[in-house]
Amino acid sequence: MKTVEEQFRIITKGVSMLVNEEELKNKLAESLKNNRPLIIKLGLDPSAPDIHLGHAVVLRKIKQMQDLGHEAVIIIGDFTGKIGDPSGKAKGRNALSDEQVKENAKTYFEQIFKVLDKKKTTVRYNSEWLSQLNFEDVLKLAATTTVARMMERDDFQKRFSNNVPIGIHEFFYPLMQAYDSVALKADMELGGTDQTFNILMGRTLQKAMGQPQQIAMFMPLLEGLDGVEKMSKSLGNYIGVYEPAQVMFKKVMEVPDELILKYFELATDEHPDRIEAFRRELAQGKNPRDVKYALAEIITRLYHTEQEVIQAKAFYDAAFSKKAIPDQLPELGVKAQSRLIELIPLLVQKGFATSNGEFRRLVQQGGVQLNQEKIEDLDRVLADGDVLKIGKKRFVKIVYDMIQPADNPAFHK
Repeated sequence: MKTVEEQFRIITKGVSMLVNEEELKNKLAESLKNNRPLIIKLGLDPSAPDIHLGHAVVLRKIKQMQDLGHEAVIIIGDFTGKIGDPSGKAKGRNALSDEQVKENAKTYFEQIFKVLDKKKTTVRYNSEWLSQLNFEDVLKLAATTTVARMMERDDFQKRFSNNVPIGIHEFFYPLMQAYDSVALKADMELGGTDQTFNILMGRTLQKAMGQPQQIAMFMPLLEGLDGVEKMSKSLGNYIGVYEPAQVMFKKVMEVPDELILKYFELATDEHPDRIEAFRRELAQGKNPRDVKYALAEIITRLYHTEQEVIQAKAFYDAAFSKKAIPDQLPELGVKAQSRLIELIPLLVQKGFATSNGEFRRLVQQGGVQLNQEKIEDLDRVLADGDVLKIGKKRFVKIVYDMIQPADNPAFHK
């Protein structure tokens, strides 16, 4: 394992807040001395299992610590999901059924292991311990904090001021999540800055129950391609971890110049020294596009094979530099004689357009081409082998599928 100082540099790269530095260094020193990996906790709310680079910020940080020899424990909140995290919510959350939790958790597993090392990751469900508590245990748990402390939360304050009901059970969410840390004897818990209250509650409860307190590490929220709002699929400013390599590479090239270094820090596993080298190059006048090209290659390689990265670069170079149709094109498998208007939802789903409205506006503005000619008719029937160019750099090839589900007029291959 690396020295305490080197581990500390890597672990704290890009971190927004750390509670606290001295405790982390002491835990790292004890880990080295006793040859015991730290237990890194991450709780997942199994309500929205669709991961993009913004969600992956915390996962990438955990992966960096796994590479340093530490162990990750992923907590699927099947029990806490029955309440729902009230963080940032203007009203109470609807409880998830056991079936919904299991289905969402399955999707999570498929996605998080695109980032995390499966061999160094343990998955637990917090119903294992929370469902075993009796009412006396729950009362003791509630006695560790106060209503005043709970009302420090912005979301509760706003709801109280606006006469929006707050259920007593919602106060238990941070306590239940904190109890997860006690059950695991966690050394560290990670989350976004929107999880500050919940994660710090874990430290409070561990101290109340005579355990060493976990390190609380908070990662900043990652702005999306618009450079303003946090990355969000609903806003269309996201880069999905399952998007095709060509789409991912192209989207990274659309990251605003002022966010290049932030994306290096939060969306890659690059060493702090290399990121500092990129920082110096930009300060010395290097073209941001060249640095961004390296960023696009690094990020795409994290989620795709080397051959896919090579094809994505060739695709982008041909589309951007030569203004021609690239040789390698992503394909959209459709039913024969499909009309363009039928394919819009699929084009949005696969990342070739951010929304139905955006695609329609591009058509009206002459920004959509069919075989290098502007297209204005959404009822146009597309032929096998047709090539759509959407905007400046998005290409997709239409391919007729021979096997077609009878109930779907258009579908992706």
